[in-house]
Amino acid sequence: MGVRRVVSGQDASGKSIIVSDEVIDPVGLTVPIWREDETASFPRDGSLPPVSRFFPGPGGSRFIIMTFPAAGQDIPHSKPGEIDAKVGTGIGDVMEPGSDGFHTTDTIDYEVVLSGEISIELDNGIVKHLKAGDCFIQNGTRHRWFNLGDVPAVVAVVLVGGHPRT
Repeated sequence: MGVRRVVSGQDASGKSIIVSDEVIDPVGLTVPIWREDETASFPRDGSLPPVSRFFPGPGGSRFIIMTFPAAGQDIPHSKPGEIDAKVGTGIGDVMEPGSDGFHTTDTIDYEVVLSGEISIELDNGIVKHLKAGDCFIQNGTRHRWFNLGDVPAVVAVVLVGGHPRT
């Protein structure tokens, strides 16, 4: 599922313009909508800031659309290196070996289920089932997503890099 991304910017005289209107194709489960590795700045020319890692560092952000296949459907696979080249490295760094998708990141994640249904599991078997329109705020906790439904679940996610509060 490609997602249309329309980006505004400014021309040389400071006038607001549309600088791109394109369909962004998925890379694995993720459609990388926007990203930033520094405290938010506004690219006047509408250019997508370069990043090297999938997850943002402190002050950085990502805006992605994730599609989780229905139960029993295969996860789409990308060519070797394609995910790293298009969305950055580091996905594998946070995944716990043999844990069926559990991972922890130094991010606050703002998620909204756009369609379908999805479940999130936290430590100690805590599971929360979410439906279209439901929002979830993930505060740097160990978690995994799974879809037991018969249709794909589409989730919009904004990741903001940060530090744990002590």
